[in-house]
Amino acid sequence: MDTLTHALSGALLARLLVARGDMVASTHSAETLQKPKLWQCVLVGTVAGAFPDIDAVAQAFGDIAYLTQHRGITHSVLMLPLWAAAVAWLMTRCFANTRAAPGAFKTFFALAAGGIGIHITGDWITQFGTMLLQPLSVQRFGLGSMFIIDLAFSGFLVAGLMLAAMFPRRRWPAALGLAAAAGWVGLAWTGQQEAESIAARYAQSQGITAPEVVVMPRPASPFNWTVSVFDGHDYHVAHLNTRRTEMLDPQAPALFPPAFVRRYSAPYAPVDQAVWTRVPRFGKPGTPPWVQEAWAQPDFGFFRWFAQTPALIEATDQAGQRCALFRDLRFDFPGREGGPFRYGVCLPAKAGGAAGLFKVEGGVRLPM
Repeated sequence: MDTLTHALSGALLARLLVARGDMVASTHSAETLQKPKLWQCVLVGTVAGAFPDIDAVAQAFGDIAYLTQHRGITHSVLMLPLWAAAVAWLMTRCFANTRAAPGAFKTFFALAAGGIGIHITGDWITQFGTMLLQPLSVQRFGLGSMFIIDLAFSGFLVAGLMLAAMFPRRRWPAALGLAAAAGWVGLAWTGQQEAESIAARYAQSQGITAPEVVVMPRPASPFNWTVSVFDGHDYHVAHLNTRRTEMLDPQAPALFPPAFVRRYSAPYAPVDQAVWTRVPRFGKPGTPPWVQEAWAQPDFGFFRWFAQTPALIEATDQAGQRCALFRDLRFDFPGREGGPFRYGVCLPAKAGGAAGLFKVEGGVRLPM
C-alpha cells in the first residue's frame, strides 16, 4: 500500500489503543505531566505506520537494489521488536515531557509495534509480496486481495480518525474505522475467491491440465480482476468483474459511481462477456531460441525471482546484439499502458562475458 495509507492505519490503531481518558489522572500531579499526551501517542503510531517504507532509499542504489530490498528487512515480523524499540526510543527523545517519564518508552514501544505490525499487514494483503521472514528467508508472502492503492480502504481510515477526533475519550470510533477497513479487505478476498473459481472453470473448459492460476486485483472495485491461466506456454488472460451482469458505460450520465471510478472500472467485463486473450511467456511461434537463453542469464536472476507472471515484450537482434525485454503481467492493466518493472537483458557478445541489463521507462530504454 502507499505510505500515506500506512501512516493513517498506524495513527488509527494508536487511537484505538489510547484515549484521552487514559492520559488524565490528576491534572496537578507531576506524574501526569510526564505522561505522553494523546496527540503524541497518535504521532508515534503515525510514524511507526510509515516507518517500514524507509527501505525505499534502496532506489538510490538502483532498480535491482530496490526490487530485492523493498519490503524486506524493515517489513520482517522477526525484526519488528527491534524496529519498534528504535522508533519508541527516538520518539521519547523528541518530546520534553517523555524523556524522563518512567512509562513513556513502554507506552511508545507498544504503539510503535502496533504501527509497524499494521503496516506489514497492509502490505501483506496486496500482491507485490512482502519478505516477512527476513533475514532468514527472502521468500515473498502476499494474500493478493487488494490493489496497491484503494481509495475506499484509505477513506475508512480517514473517517475513523475524524470520528476519533470528535470523541477523544472514546475508542469506538477507531474500532469502527478499522473494522470497516477490515471488512473491505474481506470483500476483496471474496472477489479473489470468485476470480480463482472462474479461472479454474475456464481451465477445465479449455482442457488445461495443472494450470498455474494467478488472479490480480485491479482498481476501483473489489470485484475487478485480471485473471491469468498459464498452460505451460501461454497465459490465458481476461479482465473481468466477478459480480457485474452488464458492461459499464464510462460515459453514461450518472452520479454513482463517480466518473473516475466508472472510467477505471469500465474495462472489466461480466464473466460471460469476458474476452480471453493469449500472451506467450517467451513469444509467439518463431521467436528465436536465444530468448530463453537470455532469460536464464545469471545477471537476470533478480527479475526471475521477482516476477510472478513474466512475459516477453520484444526480442531484438541488431548489429549482433541480441536483447530480450520482459514485463510482469501483474503490473499491466487496461488504462495503464507501459507499466512499471520492465526489464531486459542482452546476451554477452563473447562467451563467458557479462550480460547487459536495461530497463524501459516511458518508452525510453535506459541502461542499468
